[in-house]
Amino acid sequence: MNESEFTGGLLGLIGISLLSMFLFLITVGIGTPWVVAMKQGWLSKHTIVDGKQLTFEGKGSQLFGNFIKWFLLTLITLGIYGLWLRIKLKQWVVKHTHFA
Repeated sequence: MNESEFTGGLLGLIGISLLSMFLFLITVGIGTPWVVAMKQGWLSKHTIVDGKQLTFEGKGSQLFGNFIKWFLLTLITLGIYGLWLRIKLKQWVVKHTHFA
């Protein structure tokens, strides 16, 4: 069995976090799907599991439709659907993460 490791560094994490925060603020939250995809891409790029490199193939434009749907469902259910949002987002991320 090969080793698993994370090769990202502190400066890279700070950089991607600052860029994410900047894009989020500039777009007043509408850019959240692109921020999520960008950050997940960076994390996957620096993750090796059992000697295999992870790759993330999700796009913000793909996630945007889900965000609209999830937002509307949360409004309709008076916030109750919001309890499932983290799970739904994690399912989407895992669906788009593969071995290179």
